[in-house]
Parts: sequence; structure tokens; C-alpha cells
Amino acid sequence: MAVLQMQRINLCALKKNRKAILERLQELGAMEIDIRLEDDSGYTTMDVSNSKATFEKKAQTADRALEILQKYAPEKAGMLASLAGKPLIDKSLFDNAAQNQESYIDTAERIVTLDKQVAEEKARAQKYRDQMEALVPWMGLTVPVSYSGTRRTAVLIGTIAGAMNLESIYELIGKFAPDVEAVDVEIISADKDFTYLAVVCLAEEVQAVEDALRAGGFAKPAQAVDKIPARYREELQSEMEASLEKARQLQEEIIGLAGERQNLRFVSDYYRIRAEKYEVLGRLPQTANTFAMSGYVPAKDADQIVRQLSEDFDAAVELEQIHEDEEAPVLLKNNHFAESGEGVLASFGLPGKGEVDPTMIMTVFYVFLFGLMLSDAAYGLIVAVACGVLLMKFPRMSLNMKKSIRLFFWCGLSTLFWGVMFGGYFGDAVNVISRTFFGKEVSIPPLWFAPLDEPMRMLVWSLFFGLIHLYTGLFVKAYMYIRDGKILDAVCDVGFWLLLLTGLVLILMPTEIFASISQMTFVFPEPLNMLAKGMAIVGAVGILLMSGRDKKNKWGLRIALGAYDLYGITSWLSDILSYSRLLALGLATGVIASVFNQMGSMFGSGIIGAILFAVVFVIGHVFNIAINLLGAYVHTCRLQYVEFFGKFYEGGGREFNPFRSNTKYVDIKEETRV
Repeated sequence: MAVLQMQRINLCALKKNRKAILERLQELGAMEIDIRLEDDSGYTTMDVSNSKATFEKKAQTADRALEILQKYAPEKAGMLASLAGKPLIDKSLFDNAAQNQESYIDTAERIVTLDKQVAEEKARAQKYRDQMEALVPWMGLTVPVSYSGTRRTAVLIGTIAGAMNLESIYELIGKFAPDVEAVDVEIISADKDFTYLAVVCLAEEVQAVEDALRAGGFAKPAQAVDKIPARYREELQSEMEASLEKARQLQEEIIGLAGERQNLRFVSDYYRIRAEKYEVLGRLPQTANTFAMSGYVPAKDADQIVRQLSEDFDAAVELEQIHEDEEAPVLLKNNHFAESGEGVLASFGLPGKGEVDPTMIMTVFYVFLFGLMLSDAAYGLIVAVACGVLLMKFPRMSLNMKKSIRLFFWCGLSTLFWGVMFGGYFGDAVNVISRTFFGKEVSIPPLWFAPLDEPMRMLVWSLFFGLIHLYTGLFVKAYMYIRDGKILDAVCDVGFWLLLLTGLVLILMPTEIFASISQMTFVFPEPLNMLAKGMAIVGAVGILLMSGRDKKNKWGLRIALGAYDLYGITSWLSDILSYSRLLALGLATGVIASVFNQMGSMFGSGIIGAILFAVVFVIGHVFNIAINLLGAYVHTCRLQYVEFFGKFYEGGGREFNPFRSNTKYVDIKEETRV
């Protein structure tokens, strides 16, 4: 409902108290540090990069150890465990982690080392396995692969490309070494790529035989093992099993350290907090005995922060208002309902300097239009109940997640309301089930009307709701002008447009075109018709003459700018027609639901038919809920961002980012003093 006012806070204190002051500010989490150090101020800064890097590395080591424990000893977690949020622990437990930090980080390093050793042993086992695989073709060899022969004979062991038989090999030798007579060839094995062989010849003829074989693609083994392949394979098998056993023992040791998981989380967050503190410490302007600090605090907390820092640390603290040319960070303050829409607003942009917080108004329209698009009572009830259960079951979920789920809770209630108004309960499930399985059709009539039966009526109401949405944007714009004392701007940029648009709408309503579309007939008295025409004329003339009012004494240019601005009526027509998506998505939900209901009823009314109907019903409506929830979310956001915000809101504000303990695994229960 409001953008909280910010104040700049400036502090000067003794250098010996700087760490204690930073720890207090980190606990409070209420000040965004924004230090602006001028070159001639006489202050210097410390180089804390090494300390900060050390703390970050230790936090990363603990994180890595936790990942390793999760790999070898995974924690059991439900499907919705990610919604549970971080557990809240007593500060004493965290202080204990600080006292035992070295022991805990040693454990983390031990886990990381063990995991590295496991990887090494598995790699070694894989190497042995690959070597064993390479020996398979040589298993029929009764001598070592590296064997070269005796004093009188030579042995050539290797491969020839392709599958060859003995006859082909002898022909190869005969062709390229015709003088060689004493040669014996033995094929050890063969596959589609290579023939593995051993060739025995006289020692003095080995070179000629080898040259002949190389002419056919002969190659010696890359690794000539000096052991018989079968025996060597047994040794490799033994070495591989030993490495795997070693890896298993190391894994068991890692699993045995799973009980340290919580301590590792504590120490990771501890070092993460210290790294953040040192990051700020390195930016603090300091002299030999003092240091200074500046930043932003919410005005509502400013006096208490000043009092604490002054009394507890004897610091000189002062507050000052934000300068006109200074862009302060943005912190929103809304009730529970409006707060649920802050995520939607933040996705577009937080309020810029001088802009109002539109969260409350936007959230009202968001929930209203979302329900109008989904518009099925059963779907709305499912969404609302599911979100309500999640909110109660996981009270410590992250703030942004809680906001999103709460928004969908309200959207579910809105969908339930519009479903009752339009008579949608899983589409026409009540009619289909009663007709198919009970022989008599029963229906629940809508409290208002059924869009599937009267789509044009629904279109008219959609455009009417859209017009209200757009008018609200104009009223907010007028409020901002009036708040800033710009009365003329409010009249010229808002008032004239309201007159023109309202006049045109009143002129359109009694016409036959409108009656044929809306199935509604309006007959206005003649004075009202004259008033509508007058409003449209005054609004158009006002826009024509006053849009370029800043161009003094340049009436030609003013008229041209006014005419161009008046041409913007086409964009208004486009904006209003955009709300026809309310009709389109509402009809899509009902039509798809009805189609699935009809598909399920095609199997008849017997037991088999009931079972198949249930299957089609569940699958179909789960799909319909999912696809139309996504559609309603996307298109409702678009109506806010393009049509609504386009009338008054630009955004661009920077989010308030206070110096606090940004932990990853746990939240620390602190005694809040602000």
C-alpha cells in the first residue's frame, strides 16, 4: 500500500568497534550500506580480499562436502520438501559451530579428499578393466605379447587390418618376400576390424617378413606386455578388484561421516556470513583510529538504530533526508493480501522515484481477472485448498514462495466465485455424470449466466471490466499529479481523456450495433445523449489544444502535437479489445472441460464405463487445470503490465537490500532489537 520512506544514516566510530558494529547491523538486517568515499576525504580502505577469499573457499568446501554426502548417503525428502524452507535454529547452536569451525572444516576437507580418492580408485579400476578388454583378442597366445623369439628364430606378434585367413596372409608374404621359405603363421583371433596373429620365422629373415606383413597393414601392439595374456589378465582382475574394494571402503568412510551433515551446514553458513562481513569491511573508510559508514534505513526504524549504535558503541550517528537527486532503494509495506502480489509487481519493476505503490490496486484486479479467466468452481476450490494446505504445512517456506502461493490461494477463491456465478463445475461434469450414469440429467444453474450459452454477453462484460481497469489506471495517474501539485496536468492529461472516453461509450451504448452485439438495449433520455456528445467534444478539443501546452506561442506545433495525441484513441480501442481474452480463456476452460467429459461418457454407464470415465476425467481435468492456470497467469500479468501499468506506471526502482546474515542452510533465531 505504500513505499516506505527511507533516510540516509551516517556513522563515525572507533576503529576497534567496527567488527562488533558490523555484526550488530548484520543481525538487525535493517540497513543497506551505501558508502560514497571521496578521494580527498583523508580516509583509506583495508585490503581484505585474501581473508574474504579464504572464507568463501571454506564455505565452498563445506558445500562440496554436503554434495558428496548427498551422493553417497542421500537424505530422504518428500516431493514438496523444497517448500519447507530453512530450519530455524537457536543462536547457541550457531555459536557452537563458530567455536568448532576448524574441526568442522577439517571434516569437510576429509570428505572432499575421500571423494577424490574414491574417484582415483575407480579410475584405476577402469584402467585395469580397459587393459583387460584389450587383452581379450590375445587370450589364445601362449607367450607374452612382447615375446620376440629365440637366438635362431624370430616371432612377430601384431595385427593386420581387416579379417584375413591363413591363405591370404601366406600369399601376402609370398608376394612381398618371395625368398623367405621358413615361416609359420598362427591366427590368434579375428574380428571385423583386425586379425590378430603371431608369425615365426628365421632370425635372419625377420626384416623381410615384417616388411611383407607391413605391406598388408601389419602393426605391432601399442603396449607389448611381457607376460602371457591369460596370466596377466588374472593379475589385472585382481588389481581391479582391489581398487574397487578400496573405493568401497572409502565410500563407507564417507557414509560414516553423514552424521556431520548438520555441522557442515552450520560451518558453511558461518563462513558465508564472515565473507559478507569482510566484503563490507573492505569498503569502510578508515583512519588510524576511526572509521565511517553510510547507508539507507527505513525511516520507521531509524531512531531505534541510532539509539542502539550510539548507546552500545559510543558512535556518532546522524540521520539526513534523501536528496532530490538521490535514488533511494525501495521497500514496500503491504497487508497480507496485497503483499501476495509484490512478486508480480517486482517482475515488472519496483516503483521509481515519485511513483506510488500500485500493489494493492494491482492485486485486487489480478485476483479478479484471474478468476474470471479460469472461471470454474471446482478448479478454483482445488487451487485454493491446495495452496491453503501448503501455506499451513510449510510455514517456514521462503518469503517469495509464500507470496506466490498466497496469491494463487486468493486467485483460487476468485475462480471459485466466478465458477459459481457462471455455473462451471468441472465444466458440465454434473450434467454428463447424471445423464450417463443415473439416466436423468441434473444441472446446477449459474447464479448469473453461462458464458458458453451467451458468449456475446460475456464479451461485453469483459470489455466493461477492462474499461474499469483502464479508468482506474487513469485515476491513479490523476492522483499522482494532484499529489505533486500539478493540477493542470491532471486536467489536461487525465480529465480530458476521461471526458472523451466516457462520452464515446455513452454515445455507443444506445446504438443498434451495440444492441446487436450485447443483446442489451439502452435508451437514454435526450439530455443524456446531448451530454455524452458534449463530453466527447470537450474532451477531444481539450486534448487537441492542451497536449502540446509546453510549446509556448507555437500554436501550429501545439495543434499538431494535440492531433497526434488524439490519434492515441486507437491505442485505447486496442487496449479495451485486449480484454476480450477474458472471454477467450473463460470459454477455453469450459469447452476443454466439456470435451473431456464427453469423451469419458462415450464408454457407457457400466462398471467398465465408470472406470474409463474416471481415468479420462482425472487425466483430462488435470491437463485442463494445468494449461489454463498457466494461461490465466500469463494473460493476467499481461493485462497488468501492458494495459494497466501503461496508463500511469513506469517502475525502475531499486530493491532495498539490507546488510544481513544471508545464510544458505539455516535461519538463526535472533532477539530482534528493531
